[in-house]
Amino acid sequence: MVVRDVTERKRSEEAHARIEEQLRQAQKMESVGQLAAGVAHDFNNLLTVINGFADLLINQLAADVPERKLADEILRAGERAADLTSQLLAFSRKQPAQPEFVDLNRLILDSRKMLEPLLGEGIELTITSEPGLGCVWADRGQMHQVLMNVAANARDAMKSGGRLHIATALTSAPGTPGRPTLLSAGEYLTLSVSDTGCGMDAATRERVFEPFFTTKEPGKGTGLGLATVYGIVRQCSGWVQVESEPGRGTILQIYLPAIHVPEAAARQVAKMVGKLATPSTVLLVEDQIISGPLIPGMITSLTTARTTCA
Repeated sequence: MVVRDVTERKRSEEAHARIEEQLRQAQKMESVGQLAAGVAHDFNNLLTVINGFADLLINQLAADVPERKLADEILRAGERAADLTSQLLAFSRKQPAQPEFVDLNRLILDSRKMLEPLLGEGIELTITSEPGLGCVWADRGQMHQVLMNVAANARDAMKSGGRLHIATALTSAPGTPGRPTLLSAGEYLTLSVSDTGCGMDAATRERVFEPFFTTKEPGKGTGLGLATVYGIVRQCSGWVQVESEPGRGTILQIYLPAIHVPEAAARQVAKMVGKLATPSTVLLVEDQIISGPLIPGMITSLTTARTTCA
């Protein structure tokens, strides 16, 4: 009789299967994103014409004529459609961004005044922030959008009230069970948003980041909220994953590359970049300012042509 322990081999096979599944999902989302970007760009060109002529028509009509109200409705509908194309472009990572050093803890605290009215009185909001996290290189407005979209999605899952908890933490490179595996080595800031809502089954979890996919009633949602979150996070070289079961709530975890930069240095660099009137190259002569994974978008925004700094 021969007995062989295959536990490690089984664990390795399961880990390999998880990696392959995540890779398939990432490739699927990339393909959908390319399609969405193409449609959004063409549609946005049409909307530019529609909204432009509607605006011209409104300027030529008196405020008291019936046709003015019709023109106003056309313009409002066009603007709503433009917002949808903006979300599609964010999902496909084609939306122009203005990245900067963002203190994630401070951003969450600043967003609290907007989150509480959005959630309503029946939902308790709690925040746990790990101190000394550092920064992320991201568009501040887009990160606000991420928080609002995730919070709105959680609110709709807690129709009878509940609790929404937002937490930040610093984690090392992925590789342990349950961590995302499609990220490069390095430190990451994790933004975890958990709710006590109705939760999701496996079939819903697989499609939760697809554009226009929604479990809400017709007319109650566009299906672009979490798709936009996915696009913004991937644009920041991050990753997002969902853990959920029916009746047990949902935990959405966002991983963003950690940038360790002193606050004063971050403000100085951001001010320098903001004042550049022409494409320039900024030379930082200080080996202690920035540490962490180099994000292509950060380097591109700091080095676009040539300037001499002494």
